[in-house]
Amino acid sequence: MDSIDTSPVTGTAGDLQPLRLQVVDQTSWEPVWDELMRKHHYLGYGQMVGASLKYLAFSHGRPIAALGFRAAAIKIKPRDDFIGWSPEQRKRYLPYVANNNRFLIFPWVEVQNLGSHLLSRAAQALPEDWRNKYDHPIWLLETFVDPRYFDGTIYKAANWIHLGHTRGYTKDGPTYRYHGNPKDIFVSVIEPRFRALIGCQQREPLPRPPKPPFSFMKEARSMLAHQTDWHPDILTENGITEDQVSELTDLLLEFHETFRPAFNRPKQRFYGTTLLKGLLSDLDRKCLEPIALRYLGTKGVRPLQRFISNSPWDEKTLKPLYRKHLADHLAAENSRQGVITIDSTEFVKKGKESVGVARQYCGRLGKVENCQSGVFIGYTTPKGYGLIDCQLYLPKVWFSDGYAERRTACSVPEDLSFKTKVQIAEDLLHKISTEDLFPAQWVVCDATFGNNPTFRAAVATEGMYFFADISSNTSVRLENPDMKNAKDLNPSAVREVAEDPHTHWQTHTLAEGAKGPIISRIARRRVSIPHKDMPDEQLWLVFRKNPNGKIKYFLCNAPEETPLRELARICTLRWPVEQSFQQGKSELGMDQYEHRSWHGWHRFMIYVFLAMLFLLQLQQRFKKRGPTSPPDNLSGPLARCHSCRTTRTTSPLSNTTRRLPPQTQPHRLSQSPTQTSQTRGRYVLDVMAAQG
Repeated sequence: MDSIDTSPVTGTAGDLQPLRLQVVDQTSWEPVWDELMRKHHYLGYGQMVGASLKYLAFSHGRPIAALGFRAAAIKIKPRDDFIGWSPEQRKRYLPYVANNNRFLIFPWVEVQNLGSHLLSRAAQALPEDWRNKYDHPIWLLETFVDPRYFDGTIYKAANWIHLGHTRGYTKDGPTYRYHGNPKDIFVSVIEPRFRALIGCQQREPLPRPPKPPFSFMKEARSMLAHQTDWHPDILTENGITEDQVSELTDLLLEFHETFRPAFNRPKQRFYGTTLLKGLLSDLDRKCLEPIALRYLGTKGVRPLQRFISNSPWDEKTLKPLYRKHLADHLAAENSRQGVITIDSTEFVKKGKESVGVARQYCGRLGKVENCQSGVFIGYTTPKGYGLIDCQLYLPKVWFSDGYAERRTACSVPEDLSFKTKVQIAEDLLHKISTEDLFPAQWVVCDATFGNNPTFRAAVATEGMYFFADISSNTSVRLENPDMKNAKDLNPSAVREVAEDPHTHWQTHTLAEGAKGPIISRIARRRVSIPHKDMPDEQLWLVFRKNPNGKIKYFLCNAPEETPLRELARICTLRWPVEQSFQQGKSELGMDQYEHRSWHGWHRFMIYVFLAMLFLLQLQQRFKKRGPTSPPDNLSGPLARCHSCRTTRTTSPLSNTTRRLPPQTQPHRLSQSPTQTSQTRGRYVLDVMAAQG
């Protein structure tokens, strides 16, 4: 097994030629077949009893798939009606029917139409191989497909005939046991004269009631009914009592069903609900395997992974549905109350194969590290806040010839071209502005975007005001109405302007704290920024001085008559997107995914967004209102919190004790241990409501 090449295989079935099937029974390859089935097939593998054959499919000497055949089921009414034999004839000729009980294309192989091609090759090889081993041929093949996990697409493509479904029983010693999961029955005719050779005629099957459809709601409710493993903060921060916990399962099912148009089949909604519940649970790690093992068992790991990697549900439908529902809960009554937030965040990775991974600046660690980075756009109103959309950033090196194989292996869209984070942010902003779901007058961002004049111009083009962090060494010219040639003044760094005696500082109260008012020192100057290739910018330069003396610098294109109190209000409102990142990473597994592909990354992120929206709905439903003021020792009213400590949180409704991983980013504020993330978030909203 250690010598098996597991590097990705892509392309078409023609690319795999020469392709051959080899019987591996009683050869050195048989243990490899056994182990691959045991490890990767959703049913696992045990010893096959009775007649059997095992095949490995090889391409260029490398195994890419495995098939297994064994003796047929003794009694299956739809198959027996199709053949038309009598009980005596069935007893005599049953050995001429073989059951395809295992079929596995290895997880690292993604080749279109490969499954049906292999089935056709097996149907050609099996009669002779079976004769060589058992001294008689095979006339008919059968198989059973579990509709909870598969649709039988490859069997249909290989022209197998669908006969109906089993009754949901399994052989258990000398008797049969009802397991309640009927399987679809497919057959393939190898010998067209099989009825003449048997001496029978096909019987007309008796009318049977249609197979009951897969009950998504029943299965999902059954899976979740006894699970009280919600993340402790979900319960405590929303004030959900023990009597109310039972409501959460129905609320979660109803919530996920609102996105039903994005899914083609009930089982997709089943796996989507499972993933969503896992993200909201108290699991230490919230990647797919631990989630599947908790709720679905070992047999559910591969199906849940396929749900994210290549299941044919439509995220292009899900994303607009999500944005519509987010807008229903958050949309401001007027644009002045709405704030668009733009930021990037990084995800540390150890390997080199994940899409977009490279050595680049990691804001969380404050240094260059091997990581991925995504650009996110959020929305804040007095009703709450949430993330609207995102896109993974691919460093320029990923578009070089040396990365061509990696791009293919990670399913990077062929038409994707390199874009900077600023350009990605401009695209996201334009899309949101065009949809007209999120009324907003303001766009706030950090210095990654605020230092870029092209981005600031793009915001202005969308008809919005930017309030952008900038670096302390940004050069500006002070506008002095008493001087006729203001443009001839030498530019000054903004940190120097902050120290200018003509910069007048004012104290502004943002909220009432437990020990008195929460205040901040604010100042502003009218400045211009010259550009070679674009018109000079006439802007507000805004300063905010925290109690520790540290000064933050902002540029703003709001009109000259804008009151200072309005700028003081907006300078606090980049916090919600930072809070979304903190909640996503500490509570919802936002940074714990293990998907390497472009497709998988974006699908996982939309489910993190759904989890955040569900929490927003819980907050609005249960209306838990705790303290709305931050502790008085804040070094900045709305600075980002990344506490460098380990927190133990125990839910009164769960025995689970959760250890949050220590953050390595330097402190930006002194944080009270009793202040929850949701309390901090509510404080932001209270400030918005009180001041606007």
